[in-house]
Amino acid sequence: MNESGIQECVLGIDAGGTRIRARLADAAAGVSVREGAGGPGNALSVPPDALVRNLACALRDAVPPERAGAVVSVVAGFAGGGQGGGLANAHAALLEALGGVGVAEGARVEVLGDADIAFAAGPGVPADGLVLIAGTGATAARVERRRTVRAVDGDGWLLGDAGSGFWLGREALRAVLRALDGRGAATALTGPVGEVCGGLTKEAVVGYGFGAHPVRLAALSPLVMDAARAGDEVAHTLLDRAADELAATVRALTPRPAEPLIVTGGLLGPTGPLLPRLAARVAPWGLTPAPVPDGVTGAVALARLLA
Repeated sequence: MNESGIQECVLGIDAGGTRIRARLADAAAGVSVREGAGGPGNALSVPPDALVRNLACALRDAVPPERAGAVVSVVAGFAGGGQGGGLANAHAALLEALGGVGVAEGARVEVLGDADIAFAAGPGVPADGLVLIAGTGATAARVERRRTVRAVDGDGWLLGDAGSGFWLGREALRAVLRALDGRGAATALTGPVGEVCGGLTKEAVVGYGFGAHPVRLAALSPLVMDAARAGDEVAHTLLDRAADELAATVRALTPRPAEPLIVTGGLLGPTGPLLPRLAARVAPWGLTPAPVPDGVTGAVALARLLA
């Protein structure tokens, strides 16, 4: 307990491309006390002032005023925050947001990439192995002693994130444009994509694609899942291609038979639509994906170790 007689707490934060989750937990037992959520937390693509606001929103719900002084350690994993400018952005935004909710400057604070906390969310808080994240974006890493030693992809919407939700959304638009042109096969995606784009014309589809930040295309990925479930061959092919891309990302890390492979994100979590496809592709390498809902559990576990 601290000087006020309140049980010491730790704070774990998972700042992903779509939302931020924060969890306050008992430092000794790791039992969750409160949680909060905020907007997108990618440390490279979200402007610094918006990143602070989104973090503050999550922290206000997770850390009540009477508990703020009892927080002894904080671990936050940021999409886009593994190194360089992303790491600096994440660290500065986090410190400002923590100060705003009254967490003492004496609390130990560590900023990591999202791969580190996602891996730590695996069974038994593993120390060594592989992690693959496929949500809005996509990245994979080899982790040793609970820290990333090599990362693959995570290169953002313009240059990478192969097999991600954004990738699927973009490919859905491309498939519809090809169908409208007569360059590609007819697809059940045309109807729902046309509704989202405000019309089933090339002008409407192209206008939607360029009308806002490209990452919003990730919101189209569920349309691909729906079309595939309805038997659409084009959608099935897109899901197979996405799984191929994700498997290639894992293969680039030179997997070792039977080593842990922790997977998470909207496409690969416990009910992720690409999980069965990925499992079939990595099985010949002696790997079995272990899905986790997100990285916040791992962030809490690492914060307890830090404390």
